[in-house]
Order: sequence, then C-alpha cells, then structure tokens
Amino acid sequence: MERWYESGSTKLSFQDSGTGLPVIFLHPTPLDHDYWRPLAENLGGVRAIAPDLRGHGASALGDRLPTGGFQRVPDAPVLAIAQLASDILALLESLRVPEAVFIGCSIGGYILFELWRRAPERMRGLAIVCSKPQPDAEAGLARRAANIAAIRESGVGTFFDGQAKTLIGETARNRRPAIVAELRARMTLTAEAAVAVQAGLGVRTDSVSTVSTIDAPVLAIAGGEDAAVSAAEMDALRAAPGGCEFHLLPDAGHFAAYEQPEKVAALAAEWLKQFEV
Repeated sequence: MERWYESGSTKLSFQDSGTGLPVIFLHPTPLDHDYWRPLAENLGGVRAIAPDLRGHGASALGDRLPTGGFQRVPDAPVLAIAQLASDILALLESLRVPEAVFIGCSIGGYILFELWRRAPERMRGLAIVCSKPQPDAEAGLARRAANIAAIRESGVGTFFDGQAKTLIGETARNRRPAIVAELRARMTLTAEAAVAVQAGLGVRTDSVSTVSTIDAPVLAIAGGEDAAVSAAEMDALRAAPGGCEFHLLPDAGHFAAYEQPEKVAALAAEWLKQFEV
C-alpha cells in the first residue's frame, strides 16, 4: 500500500509490506519502487520498505534544487546523493525504525555509501546490486553532459527508450522481450528531474575509501552483461572489513534484480539469515 512522508517540505512516497526484519530497498534510476516487486515476492520473512526516490515514481522532486555543482553543465539543477540520503534518514525517523538492512541498486547503492558515512549505526548490513564505489571517470562525465543536452533538446522519451534497451541485459531481452516495455513504463521522471539526476550522479563522492570503513556485512551482486557497472569495478567492495560475499550473475544486466528475481532473492535470503534474531 502506498504511504507518504515528508523530507523537509517535500512529499515522498513509499511502500511498506510484510513483517519481520526491516529491509530498505533503494531502486535504480530512472525506475521506481516497483523495480523490487518481483524480488520481494520471492523473499519472505522481511518487512520490505521500498521508497520512491525524490523525483521518481510518486515522489515529488521538490523546489529550489541547487545549480552550479556540475561543472560540465553549470546551469543544471543537481539532485545530490546527499539529499537522497537525507530523505531515507527522514523515512527511518518517520517509521521509527532505528536500524535496518539496506539493499540498493545503481543510484541506490551510491546512497548506501553516503548513509554509511553519516549513520553507520543504522545499517546492519548492505546489499549492493550493480553499483560501484568509484565516481564517474572522464568518459562518464562526458556522457552525463551529453545526456542532459539530449534530454533538453528532445525530452525524456528518447532518453528513456535508450535506457530501457541498454541497461537491460541481452539475455533478459532475448528470453523475455516484454521486459523492455515493462521497465520503460516505470520511467516517469520529468525532464527537470532526469537532468537533476544526471548532474547529481556526475558529482557523486568517490566512495572507494568509504568501503574500507564498512564493518557491517556486505553482499555484492554484479551483472556480467551490465553496460554501466562492471564486475571489476564492484570487486573493490571485497575490501570491506565486515566481509563481502560477492556473486557474479554472468547473464544479467544492470537491472539484475528485476531480470533474475528468483536468483537474486535466493542469494539475498541466504545472506539475510545472519541477521535473524
């Protein structure tokens, strides 16, 4: 059931279902909370809390996003990872959840690194799917700027069409062609929000050094067909002193948890057993 909370003055949406261990699910952009539905349906015994990130799904973007932070496009509004982390902390406060296990994919993983820097005591474990601690390299920054230019020139439709095709693994597209339309339908950001997200991703913090401080258990799941985040980049998560259980799904793309929910749920369920009371 859809529920609401506020972060600052912005109204944000989330889903809260099931009972048991609280698990916060942070979806990738440009999707919404529904990204986690197939996995949650295969994962019992947890309280699944799945927000729509600011500007995604039913959540508002909010007013007065700062500009000037992304030097490649100085006039672009910036939806910073720090803001998204603040939103999740506000959600925990509104639900009176003192600590939880967190699962994040892509931008959701970047939020986990920021949450660890700010509130490690609230994180019993971190499951990171198709996300990396490294910031954008030169090619990535140039791609962010090109994406912003394309969105401003042609709107979000063409940009999202490309995202739906390139971020879903080839195997999933071949096995179940309908997955492209399914995920494309969940890409509902406005042009302003899409620009702000691209700028925010471009200025995100280098989290490689943060990994060396994570003394909570880490689960890392990489996709062998992921065009955005490589298994080699995710290998840096093995440096987490709390231990890192690493899995590579050779035939999964960037949206691995949606492409292969049964497999990812099985890995997550086994890993989550360590948090049972």
